[in-house]
Amino acid sequence: MTFKAPDSLSEQIAHHLAEQIIGGVLKPAERIQEQKVTQALNVSRGSVREALLILERRHLVTILPRRGAHVTELNEHNVRSLCTLMGELYILLGNAVATGYQNPTDLAPFLAIQQRLAQACERKDIRAFVEESFAVMRAAYPFANNPYLQETVENLQPAMSRAYYLALDRRKAQMNDFLVLFARLLQAVIARDLAQIREVLSQYCQRSCELVLSALVTD
Repeated sequence: MTFKAPDSLSEQIAHHLAEQIIGGVLKPAERIQEQKVTQALNVSRGSVREALLILERRHLVTILPRRGAHVTELNEHNVRSLCTLMGELYILLGNAVATGYQNPTDLAPFLAIQQRLAQACERKDIRAFVEESFAVMRAAYPFANNPYLQETVENLQPAMSRAYYLALDRRKAQMNDFLVLFARLLQAVIARDLAQIREVLSQYCQRSCELVLSALVTD
């Protein structure tokens, strides 16, 4: 693989490794050897080290003294902790859109994402479906206008993507179920019903957590 844009090389390497972790190519607790990555991608060892620091910040690897970088493990405590926190962040973003949109055209990006989610579901394209699921959050960022919230979500998103991908890949979750929940969420946002937004997103995160934990048992 050849990378371009040297100024963002570490980010590109991090993205490449993140895809392997999310897709299960790199397994939980597996060591990521800097030299192998350097040779495989034809990049400098310093860039790989920077990429691993990025992945540590995004909760996909753990770097230990004298032991190097290892893929973080998925266990019940980590999954429940992640889903609980992400649920509250989702609610903050949902409320921001509901209270911030001025007219129906402001919601066009979410309707477009809903259509792409449906198309990914028809193709049974798990990776595209997971990516579009998180595109929803990015479309909500301008309404929240909160850089700290955005940074927190961005750093947690890869770990959550990994959990969703596992559940969908093990057939413990169905893409159709998420589509139904997203439709309910959009209705609540349009109605500016903050109580309903919390209820829908709380149910969504609780259900997601259960499905991920179920997938872990059969992993």
